[in-house]
Amino acid sequence: MNMGSLSDLKNPLATQLESSVLLQRWRALAARERLALAGLALFLVLVVLYLLLWQPARQGVTAARSAFEQQRALHAYLQVQAPAARGLASKPRTSLDPARLQGLVTASAAEQGLAVERLDSDADGSLQVSLQPAPFAQLLRWFAALEHQGVQIAEASLARSEDNRVTARLTLQVAL
Repeated sequence: MNMGSLSDLKNPLATQLESSVLLQRWRALAARERLALAGLALFLVLVVLYLLLWQPARQGVTAARSAFEQQRALHAYLQVQAPAARGLASKPRTSLDPARLQGLVTASAAEQGLAVERLDSDADGSLQVSLQPAPFAQLLRWFAALEHQGVQIAEASLARSEDNRVTARLTLQVAL
């Protein structure tokens, strides 16, 4: 594009601007009115800049501070709890021989007053257990006792039966 074509483009735009209704109205206004409109236009530009630039940036900073404080509180909590976690990690876990799983399950069920209806051993070392209906709280105590002895509940199916009792079908395995 050469200079001649730029001036060729500029002339029609200048002519169109000179003949525009807005420019004619602007020139027809008194100096005081032009000053007031220019001040209003400046105010509107500042408001738009505030709403589009400053306010989102300020909200981002506020959100970042909030997230930082949450992370700081989490870090402090983890620092306080770290010695307890290290203590638990250093405790020796109860290791259970998979061959003793069936005997342990039947003995602990009898201790808790639960009646085993059916026991099936699977090839992978897990044990399928069906219990006769029992109170739910009693089942929960038995579950906790099993977990404490190194038994993990892989699957559980609980169904409510008569007299607010629960029938349980479980797949148990040695905890890793």
